[in-house]
Amino acid sequence: MKVLISDPLAKEGLGILQKAEGIEVDVRTGLKLEELVACIGQYDGMIVRSETKVTKEVIEAGKRLQVIGRAGVGVDNIDVPAATKKGIVVMNAPGGNTVSTAEHTFAMILALTRNIPQADKSLKNKEWERKKFMGVELSGKTLGVIGLGRIGSYVAGLGLAFNMKILAYDPFISQEKAKRLGVELAELEELYRHSDYITLHVPKSDETKEMISKETIARMKDGVRIINCARGGLVDETALSEALKSGKVAGAALDVYEKEPPSMDNPLLELSNCITVPHLGASTVDAQVNVGVEVAGQVVDALTGGPIRNAVNIQQVAPEVFQEIAPYLTLAEKIGALHSQLTIGGMEEVEIKISGEIASYEVKPFTVAVLKGMLSTILKETVVNYVNAPFIAQERGIKIIENKETKEEDFTNLISITLKTDKKTSQIAGSIFQKNEARIVAIDGFRIDAIPQGDMLVISNVDKPGVIGNLGTLLGKNNINIAGLQMGRKAIGGKQLVVLNVDGNVSDAVLQEIRSQEEILDVKLVKL
Repeated sequence: MKVLISDPLAKEGLGILQKAEGIEVDVRTGLKLEELVACIGQYDGMIVRSETKVTKEVIEAGKRLQVIGRAGVGVDNIDVPAATKKGIVVMNAPGGNTVSTAEHTFAMILALTRNIPQADKSLKNKEWERKKFMGVELSGKTLGVIGLGRIGSYVAGLGLAFNMKILAYDPFISQEKAKRLGVELAELEELYRHSDYITLHVPKSDETKEMISKETIARMKDGVRIINCARGGLVDETALSEALKSGKVAGAALDVYEKEPPSMDNPLLELSNCITVPHLGASTVDAQVNVGVEVAGQVVDALTGGPIRNAVNIQQVAPEVFQEIAPYLTLAEKIGALHSQLTIGGMEEVEIKISGEIASYEVKPFTVAVLKGMLSTILKETVVNYVNAPFIAQERGIKIIENKETKEEDFTNLISITLKTDKKTSQIAGSIFQKNEARIVAIDGFRIDAIPQGDMLVISNVDKPGVIGNLGTLLGKNNINIAGLQMGRKAIGGKQLVVLNVDGNVSDAVLQEIRSQEEILDVKLVKL
């Protein structure tokens, strides 16, 4: 397998790739777009920083691409939806620059508080104006931290070391974790009203775009100071410049901008109470080594069958959780494949229900497994994997319903999948028995105990004496061995479901011969 390094990478990270067995590395930095498009088809993976733009055109040309690694946090330079659609894992290195970015944020807070850049510039202009650069103390002030991820949590800890009160907004953080960090959780409105300093540590999204705006600034304390070392676009730069000129905002410190580099006529660059630096958050020797090592190891794992870590477009599961649910994920995928081979009509809705002890886990990984099994079977010309299965389902207009129930009377754990098409609704359930043995335990209300593997014949017939014997004779005549047989019925003489695991090739002619039997209602050949 070949990996392209298209931006400078720390030698420590490069060494990990070069030592990996079965991986060949090419370092080709400074490629123009047309050059990248022309060569990317020969690579299985690529690693970028911020310079390379991995556009849809590049992704479409990457016929062999399995993984794109970003040596850093942001993936703004990668067309993630296009990669997801093609089943390419996009991963970043969020831990490598945590300390560097957090320290940089606090350096900005200190510089803003004591007017250090302005005073330095004044003295170098041969001026001695001590009163002009009167600062304030951090001790006793309130620091509002928006986003308590790795970096936000570290910044909060630094604020506590300076005897600041920390208000934090993060809808995904529990009170218990906030207590451990020594911070007080608050709603955004409360944080805006009471903070002397506000620092941003969230990704850019529809929800966070221009979250610092004319309207939100109006609700802040007079004299507030605003720091953004996270992402450009979180701050309405026009609104901020007006607030800085009016004095509503006493000062601001920015490392990132809506457009990078910012236009030289950006009003923020002209304001003495706004510190502006050129995106230096991760610009330390230590951070570049850390992110290089982190992403290189992740790419090697992704290409050699190891765990997928820090992917931004795939549902991830902690290793200890994966160990517990792995057999059920395999079962879910097989149920999905079984469903798609038994059903008729266009898929409209899939309901995933997990019951029992496994209901304590997230449903999403099971959903992705089911969709992968279903779609792989019907889209034979398309690579369907855990990355793009949800995207393809959404693209095809398939509605997904997820449910879980902690109690299950008949089984310790149960996965039940209901598929609705424009022709019918069907239901298949499965469980894991001792020694991680997967079983299909119900199909459309018929209780069975079938092993979901290999070639299977799923037959509906009228429950009459001699039907199974005739099937055995027919298959034996065609040199097809029966490896397993399970039957289920609801009433004597009614409809019966027969599931056969078979060895040997079941041809269309054999299937037609089975269908021609008087008591046979339907027969499907399933391959798992």
